[in-house]
Amino acid sequence: MRLLLIRHGQTPANVEGRLDTARPGPGLTELGTRQAAALPEALRNDVVDGIYVSSLVRTHLTAAPLAADRGLEPIELPGIHEIGAGDLENNNDAESIRIYHRTAFAWGLGDLDVTMPGGADGHEFFARYDADIARVFADLEPADDDSPGVSRSAVVISHGAAIRVWVAARVTNVPPSFSGENEIGNTGVIELEGNPVDGWVLLSWQGSPVGGSDLVDSAAIDPTGESLLD
Repeated sequence: MRLLLIRHGQTPANVEGRLDTARPGPGLTELGTRQAAALPEALRNDVVDGIYVSSLVRTHLTAAPLAADRGLEPIELPGIHEIGAGDLENNNDAESIRIYHRTAFAWGLGDLDVTMPGGADGHEFFARYDADIARVFADLEPADDDSPGVSRSAVVISHGAAIRVWVAARVTNVPPSFSGENEIGNTGVIELEGNPVDGWVLLSWQGSPVGGSDLVDSAAIDPTGESLLD
């Protein structure tokens, strides 16, 4: 399967540098709406067999233009939402951001027992995210598929920290540190190939929005999307 993990469009919290991870979450900024509108043309040459979104509003709004263009109904999944900030929710100070990153990326490096202050641990995160990716695979490449050998392609619109931490632990051809060292901009696309049993190979990592440099907000602090090296 080809898996396109796409981060949602820009939100007010991304601009303000706040850890806004709770449901239902904010909508998109004007720029975020334009980023979402750019997806259909940016993916014009890509086959899309299914579109999946999280329970947070921003992923639904990001998916809407692509879904309308392809005539597909986005499917909401319960576990691909953002890594919860727990007691750090709505904070934007440097220490809160540091703790959030340190905790989340510890999971990507294999230390699943670390707990987000007032929140979950890595076991919970990977259980829910893995289950949803397995659901996507089962939906599009079922065992009784009447077209064997035809690889399906799924778009999963998710969240910056969640995508990077999951990729860090589940991709086999780059070190786990790669995800932390590379940013993912709003509507940035991470392209993978593989399956839940054998693992996933990273094909491409796009840190800037698919619509090009005009859709990049260089002034936004954006704590869940920026490189840990910044």
